[in-house]
Amino acid sequence: MSKTYTQIHLQLVFAVKYRNAVIDQTWKPELYKYITGIVRNNNHKILAINGMPDHVHILVGMRPTQSVSGLLKDIKGSSSKWINDKKFCSERFEWQEGYGAFSYGASQVDYVMEYIKNQEAHHQKKTFIEEYTGFLKIFKIDFEEVFIFKELE
Repeated sequence: MSKTYTQIHLQLVFAVKYRNAVIDQTWKPELYKYITGIVRNNNHKILAINGMPDHVHILVGMRPTQSVSGLLKDIKGSSSKWINDKKFCSERFEWQEGYGAFSYGASQVDYVMEYIKNQEAHHQKKTFIEEYTGFLKIFKIDFEEVFIFKELE
């Protein structure tokens, strides 16, 4: 019988709607545990998760049984409902539309895990927009500024 072998490492990046800095330190660990559960329930492997009050980075070992968009739809939809049900925010919580998904080889995984782990230190030097557009440029992804995660208007 044939067996399928894969090694797919993706860094997933997504932001709070309007990049509002509402992910509070008091409930951030619970959110990350909840998202970890979603990833695992979809039979993927979570390698790292961290972020800032306005965005999240996740490094995932993906199985080829689900699309990236399907996983992100599940993560964002389920976690926003969970945040609202828990009433962690004074107003309705939403993730911004869209996301970034960046692929890495096995030799890069440790570096990416460390990068995600050190988000707080990293963002003392760079804004989220600088970081995100930097990823798009490094990965040679064409983009239009108008479609980058928006600030509150």
